Amino acid sequence: MQAQAAYQRDTEGYLVHPEDWDADIAAELAAEENIELGDEHWSILEFVRDYWEEHKIIPDIRHVASHTAQEQGIDKKTAKQQLFRLFPYGYVKQTCKIAGMQRPRAWSTG
Repeated sequence: MQAQAAYQRDTEGYLVHPEDWDADIAAELAAEENIELGDEHWSILEFVRDYWEEHKIIPDIRHVASHTAQEQGIDKKTAKQQLFRLFPYGYVKQTCKIAGMQRPRAWSTG
């Protein structure tokens, strides 16, 4: 695992530079949130990262739920429930943090 000193975090624990992110950092951040990353988590984290790479913004939770619904052949409501089962303290608090995103300034998490 990469040493924590090798990357900068803000006062809430989000990466200052999303480009520093890698799988080891994700696992470290997840462990701090008491989450053991599995395939379902990685699918969401990779979508968030890919979206950020393409658009240079963090995807809204609706985009993530739509992606998950399409990928798994489930409805969007079920996909959103699954997202909150995997990341129980919320999309911004856990999903975005573990995916190495900077904390959004102001944003609805619902």
